Amino acid sequence: MITREQLIKKYLNFFKLKGHKEIPNESLIPENDPTTLFISAGMHPLVPYLLGQPHPLGKRLMNLQRCIRTGDIEEVGDSTHHTFFEMLGNWSLGDYWKKEAITWSFEFGTKILKLPVKRLSVSCFKGDTDAKKDEESAKRWESLGIPKERIVFLSKSENWWGPAGKTGPCGPDTEIFYWKDNTSPAPEKFDPTNKKWVEIWNDVLMEYVKDQKGKYNEAKQKNIDNGRGVERILAAINNFEDNYLTELWQPMIKQIEKLSNKKYQKNEKPMRVIADHIKASVFIIADGIVPGNSEQGYILRRLIRRAIRYAKEIGLENFTSKVALPVFKIYDDYQHLQKNKEHILKELEKEEEKFNKTLKKGLKIFNKFSKNKKELSGEKIFLLYQSYGFPFELTKELAKEKGIKINQKSFQKELEKHQKLSRTATEGRFKSGLADNSETTTKLHTATHLLLKALQIILKNDSIIQRGSNITSERLRLDFSFPRKLTKEELEKVEELVNTQIQNSYEIIREEMPPKKAIKKGARGIFDKKYGEKVSVYLIGEFSKEICAGPHVKNTCELGVFRIKKESASSAGVRRIKAVLE
Repeated sequence: MITREQLIKKYLNFFKLKGHKEIPNESLIPENDPTTLFISAGMHPLVPYLLGQPHPLGKRLMNLQRCIRTGDIEEVGDSTHHTFFEMLGNWSLGDYWKKEAITWSFEFGTKILKLPVKRLSVSCFKGDTDAKKDEESAKRWESLGIPKERIVFLSKSENWWGPAGKTGPCGPDTEIFYWKDNTSPAPEKFDPTNKKWVEIWNDVLMEYVKDQKGKYNEAKQKNIDNGRGVERILAAINNFEDNYLTELWQPMIKQIEKLSNKKYQKNEKPMRVIADHIKASVFIIADGIVPGNSEQGYILRRLIRRAIRYAKEIGLENFTSKVALPVFKIYDDYQHLQKNKEHILKELEKEEEKFNKTLKKGLKIFNKFSKNKKELSGEKIFLLYQSYGFPFELTKELAKEKGIKINQKSFQKELEKHQKLSRTATEGRFKSGLADNSETTTKLHTATHLLLKALQIILKNDSIIQRGSNITSERLRLDFSFPRKLTKEELEKVEELVNTQIQNSYEIIREEMPPKKAIKKGARGIFDKKYGEKVSVYLIGEFSKEICAGPHVKNTCELGVFRIKKESASSAGVRRIKAVLE
């Protein structure tokens, strides 16, 4: 049996021998990125470097990255989909190319992890009017021992990555699939629609750049972005057809069995959903989010409440914090989890209590809807489901008791409409421009550094730190630690100080150094996070020194006029400023 710890160690050691440097496992909450709610792949924090900015650790990078994906929450409940997962990744920033990327993927999978070649198959990009067929990757796989019958060419919807925004680096990908069925041999010919083939590996080959006109041009810097999910790999190497039978889930499943007095067999879906959503919630809360009605807080609330809905199916109550407890042992290497354990458990309990009260309200609404009725419409069932957290099964049960028919088809239609809107919103947010290093956002990013330093000076409080930022092409938003509302006079002074620095025409200098040296030189950063061996430090005259990944303008005179539009509370002890450049 290979453990999670052993798998991660094997992976990092293998790529270390291939000249890769390890980069930090970043927070789930993206920094300076308004286009996505959570980090959903290891490459997200690397966008500036994929676009050509030099990375302080060089051109070969690797890491383990925690991720959240929310686009397919409804799919969670099968044996392979997860909301929270860990991704092992390795990158080449304009260094090695397809030959090495594919060879090393194959070598690690078959030589180090001992995955049998007879259970592997591969997909490649079939080409279209934008980009050529990826024959090079297919030939490389064939030369390594993957039979021709096990290599298929698929369209852009299946085998293409990016760009993350409307423009930027993108390219074909080539994916490895594993035959998970232990009872029958893998078919000689690869059929990607057969659910027994599970994708365990993705090698993204960024050889194009999409421009403003929608044209795909060959990239000057060709990048490799290779990723594989820990959960799926761990199941494959330990011969499990179900990810939830691995050590990453079993302590949680056993806890659910004990609390519900039911077995996992025949209760797979509700137990998987409960385990998945509670684990994801633990990690989201650990990174500073609490349940709410917008953005990350809304997703967190939705996950906890969906877990509670499914818990009702197996008679589970007051369970969230108890099911969460094994997570802290499974992931004992995440120090921020251990540090925030009490807070995480309290937030789960609070949300569970709040939702149970909401369900009581829902019961009153149900009684109102069903009074003197022979049938309950799909719209009303959906309202109970969406606004009051009433599981469909509960409505069905109550209606049966009262001898009321329910319109299941109409409810299904409403549910599908809602799911489609949810997916569109999630995808739209992502597609709107993760890699938006436009001139406007670059200017606003630089202005954010000036604003933070100006706040420390004007408020005579050097301990003020950034608690989050969100930059769009229209404005910047900075969250910072401070206990009270700023006065009108203080805001005017902050604005004036920022504009003075802009008028001083400071050249912005980037230096690379170890984090300890950066701190010694007075550079600021978010010091509750782990940095790599080297960091980029941006110096704005003698005014500001910050550890940052960029991007920045070359001189402050490029920024124009800085204006604060709004100052408000963000959360307890955290204030928020929205500002623009004119």
